Order: sequence, then structure tokens, then C-alpha cells
Amino acid sequence: MTAELYTSVKNAVKAAMRAKDKERLATLRMITAEFKRIEVDERIELDDARILAVLDKMTKQRRDSYQQYIDAGREDLAAQEQLEIDIIADFLPQALTEDEIKALVTAAVAQSGAESTRDMGKVMAIVKPQVQGRADMGEVSKLVKQQLG
Repeated sequence: MTAELYTSVKNAVKAAMRAKDKERLATLRMITAEFKRIEVDERIELDDARILAVLDKMTKQRRDSYQQYIDAGREDLAAQEQLEIDIIADFLPQALTEDEIKALVTAAVAQSGAESTRDMGKVMAIVKPQVQGRADMGEVSKLVKQQLG
């Protein structure tokens, strides 16, 4: 059984081919290549949860590259990274607001019984599956530290 997100990406590749949208097609092919690489390397079939994690990681990599290009004054390369971020974002669920993230973190702290930053791993283990692909994990981590600190 193929994951829903996997099918969505494949359909987007076909649509981009029909529309002759070379930039979008290149990014979509990069995404499917990453999916295939993981399937071959790990000998598994990706499910939606793992696909979200992969897309989240790809977005984070592009954000890092984008910032480096901006810092280096390479707006042309930064624009390409931003385009890829936008295309990947099409397949990620709606982003959570800061208030929604805070509520999830508060609930996770209560559920885990965490009392200090030493218990951060317990809280993150509860929060991460809920926010995967919907929030920047760096921001989530900061919010957890604030609540535990």
C-alpha cells in the first residue's frame, strides 16, 4: 500500500510534466529521489509519518542553505532555496501557530511529569510526533526549554 503523501508527490510530478514547469518538476524529482534512496537503503516502504519526517528534514536543510546564501550575498541561490522550500511546503500539513505549539508543549510537560530541563527528552518524545512537519523543531525545543527552565 502506497502512502497518501507519496501518491500526492507522484501526481504533482505528472502535473508539472504536463505543465512544462521545469523548476517545480526538478524539485519534485529531488523529493521522489530522496524517498527512493531511503526505501532502497533501509529496505522499507515509506509511510506518511516517515514521509513527513523526510520533508521536514529537507525543509530544514533548505532553510539553513537559504540563510547561508543570504549571509554570503547570493540572492540568486537563496531564491532557488526559497522556491524549493515553497514547493516542499505544499505537501506538509498546515503549520501550527505559536499558541497551538505552546498548548501542545504544556500538555506534554503535564503528561510526562517533567520538572526540569533534564526531562526535556521525555517532553520532546511526546511533542515531536504531534508537530512533525507542522512546526520548526528548533522553535519547539526553545519553547520546551522555556517551560522547563
